[in-house]
Amino acid sequence: MAYGTKIITLDNGYHLWTHTEGQGDIQLLCLHGGPGGTHEYYENFAEKLAPLGVQVSMYDQLGSWYSDQPDFTKKENVDKFLNIDYFIDEVEEVRVKLGLDNFYLIGQSWGGALVQEYALKYGDHLKGAIISSMTDDINEYLANVNAIRAKELDADALAYMQECEKTGDLDNARYQGYVDILNDGYVDRKKPAQIAHLVSTMAEPVYNYFQGNNEFVVTGKLKDWSTRDRIKNITVPTLITFGEHETMPLATAKRMSETIPHARLVTTPEGGHHHMIDNAPVYFDHLSTFLADVENDNFKD
Repeated sequence: MAYGTKIITLDNGYHLWTHTEGQGDIQLLCLHGGPGGTHEYYENFAEKLAPLGVQVSMYDQLGSWYSDQPDFTKKENVDKFLNIDYFIDEVEEVRVKLGLDNFYLIGQSWGGALVQEYALKYGDHLKGAIISSMTDDINEYLANVNAIRAKELDADALAYMQECEKTGDLDNARYQGYVDILNDGYVDRKKPAQIAHLVSTMAEPVYNYFQGNNEFVVTGKLKDWSTRDRIKNITVPTLITFGEHETMPLATAKRMSETIPHARLVTTPEGGHHHMIDNAPVYFDHLSTFLADVENDNFKD
């Protein structure tokens, strides 16, 4: 294992930014959200998990800020790379190139979707899985965010958002102002300076293709995604961790924990979609307990 920052070359010729730090026998690979986000909310994981002896690896997926960004105006790149199967296999290629095996895989949001899919396809390589803030069914997510909008916005604001979505006018200031209100309550409850940027680091072509304009509407390829009928086949110990002020439905998290054979559900008070930031002490206590229990053969679902 090469510590520090390493640029790996994929078999397709593109390059990914990776970084590994921390000492110990426990290996953790981190998958960011978005799609099209970055690794940055994982940068303190090695420090927080040091008492357990955890080696933390993270990377930016293809198309994201620190890695190569194919030209997605070209249809051949869209067809080849902007699909879930590509990103599942990318995780496996990163695993091989970083020399990981019998490891833990954590994914936030979109990364949590990849954790589910990876565990179903390549689960033999996993010691445990951590699904952070991710449903197994987008339709249930949509029902939840629609309920959030109805709760947080008055009737006029809600009608305005719905009309903008109907006509495709999503970039106007009033619409985005309502998105900001929802983000402040359920996505980015805290905005730490260490992950702020003068310019956006979101890979918008990737995000827009899969998700759409924002977290409270899904118009992209993810709108039909679901593992609900398949997660019963995830066999490794699994931690499902949600914030208590989530865009993702807690009822779905509970059902997932009851469906995956060896799963534990934990929730983070005062945490939103990025609850590793919103309430770090509780988040890392839950994560550390899970890792220690699996390592000590003391995991109970």
